[in-house]
Amino acid sequence: MFERLKTMLVKEFTQLLRDPKMRFITFGVPVFQILIFGYAVNTDVKHIATAVCDLDNSVRSRELADRLQQSGYFDIVRRVGDQREVREIIDRGQAKAVVQINHGFEDAIRGGKRAPLQIIVDGTDPNTARIVLAYAVTIAGRFSDQILVERQIRSSGIIRPTGMVELESRAWFNENLESRNYYVPGVMAQMVLIVTMMLSSMSVVREKEIGTMEQIVVTPIRRWEFILGKTVPFAVIGYINVAIVTLVAAFWFDIPFRGNLIFLFVATGLYLLSTLGFGLFISTVSRTQQQAMMSSFMFTFPAMLLSGFAFPISNMPQPVQYATYLNPLRYYLYIIRGVFLKGVGAAVLWPELVGLLVLGAIILPFAVRRFRKTLA
Repeated sequence: MFERLKTMLVKEFTQLLRDPKMRFITFGVPVFQILIFGYAVNTDVKHIATAVCDLDNSVRSRELADRLQQSGYFDIVRRVGDQREVREIIDRGQAKAVVQINHGFEDAIRGGKRAPLQIIVDGTDPNTARIVLAYAVTIAGRFSDQILVERQIRSSGIIRPTGMVELESRAWFNENLESRNYYVPGVMAQMVLIVTMMLSSMSVVREKEIGTMEQIVVTPIRRWEFILGKTVPFAVIGYINVAIVTLVAAFWFDIPFRGNLIFLFVATGLYLLSTLGFGLFISTVSRTQQQAMMSSFMFTFPAMLLSGFAFPISNMPQPVQYATYLNPLRYYLYIIRGVFLKGVGAAVLWPELVGLLVLGAIILPFAVRRFRKTLA
């Protein structure tokens, strides 16, 4: 029994690793992708290309423009003096925001009136637009507070203290609110899903396509030995990818790893039960490797969208939220972020572990039964 399983494992590892291109795709591409995505997947909004339409051209208007520039959030790339240029700047994408300071800005400030000020943003990306507006409102509010203080000093010569609420904010687990710390562990979870599902989805169908399935059927190898021989190499590859990408995330991107590495590997094993199970099921129902690849893509793409990686699950319609419980990436994503950033373990993450275990216990035996039918 062990000799047959050993022979099957040697065959699979040899077939998988003998091709240099396949070795690079299996081990090199995940590292390359985590490096690219680690820098590219970043929702921090800084250095916003901004144009200033200063129709007042006064000391106060120039002071406000300087404040925007010095904040680090706005980069003034153009200064225009005609409102007709504003539309063209936005249409051509030369600026994401335009600050328009109307005539009478400084005169209104001197007279103690409301000073006209407008900010126009490119709303094609609503999330970025909301952040830009929040930055602008904060800077304008501080500028207004400074003007009020200066007016009080001029009128009375002293500043009368007034009661106020002081808010002290603290962010736990991600003190600097860096989006990279949130997204890089999610990219790692997606890498494991794509690699293991792609490889396992083509494992059985490859035997059919190259004509070796008939030879395997007549050998004394048992079905569970065949399934183990097909899944163990990909599980090992999944673990290697997790280890490599964890090292890259921790030492290259300085993503904090506060949890237990052994717990992460245990959770990864439950995750692999589901991803390999889905991949084997796709492999048993496909006739060609091209069909298997397209089928796995049709699974991984919705799985990534419905995992909470980019869009909060709580914002999705209720029926879609229920559908996400069938997505293994949903559970593993929550686990891996909890392990990296919060340092929590099974005492907190046991519902996600149970979810992965249930999914794996259902899909993997189902794929085995489906494989038995194809051999008959």
